[in-house]
Amino acid sequence: MTYRAGWIHYTNVAPILDSLVLPAGVTAVTGVPTQMNTALLSGEVDIANISAVEFIRNAQMLEALPDFSVAVLGPVYSVNLFHTRPLQKLRRIALTAQSAMSVALLEVLLRERGLCPTLERDEGEAEDLLSSGYDGVLRIGDSALREWYRVVGPLGDTQTMTTLPSTGRGITVTDLACEWFDLTGHPFTFAVWAYRKDNPPPPDLVQAMREARRDGLGHLAQVARRHAGALGLPPRVVQHYLWNFRYHLEAPDRLGLRKFAARAVPGHAPLCFGKRPG
Repeated sequence: MTYRAGWIHYTNVAPILDSLVLPAGVTAVTGVPTQMNTALLSGEVDIANISAVEFIRNAQMLEALPDFSVAVLGPVYSVNLFHTRPLQKLRRIALTAQSAMSVALLEVLLRERGLCPTLERDEGEAEDLLSSGYDGVLRIGDSALREWYRVVGPLGDTQTMTTLPSTGRGITVTDLACEWFDLTGHPFTFAVWAYRKDNPPPPDLVQAMREARRDGLGHLAQVARRHAGALGLPPRVVQHYLWNFRYHLEAPDRLGLRKFAARAVPGHAPLCFGKRPG
């Protein structure tokens, strides 16, 4: 029987998925986060790197691989609120429909600040939406990374990513993962690899994923160069972006995940993880 994987193949998972060779009996499809969330919950796929908030909301039926994550401690660069007014004065924010995770994080952060701007679904590049009347725009993924760099770049030869400003072109970029760190002091876990509890992945698939991750992280400069062209970004920007991620769902990442779960989905079912290797 075929085991079906659903991959959200943004650049941030390139160190895991680029060199992954699927074992016999496993097939894969790709899509944006909300598509893969739906596919996993409906049974169209058997495992997916889904939004952590969907894992939390459906914890009664899902389990996650114990050592795979897309997490950061501090900036993520690709989950951004672009805005033309101070946060406390925002009135209308355009939300992407591609991600449940970023919307849930934004809602938690706004609530913690006591803010309640109008949130509306709309798609398009940040600058276009800001020009159309929104004073805030939530963008995610590769597009958000490109648009962030367009606002705050370019990166000079003597600069590092951490010295780039947060404003440019009349726009401020607020990194939501940085906001989470400022609020809690914990990492933020954006995604986990989840499956239904009654249908865990075959061991050879998980082993292939671990080997692919080891290869990808061991050749990060090559991975970055391969994706930089498609993104239209300097390779060293992409390399910094990738080495910034935490891919192993370690104890701090689980702690941050549980802190978020308590704020975003009060009363959720216990979060379950598979047995760690070894």
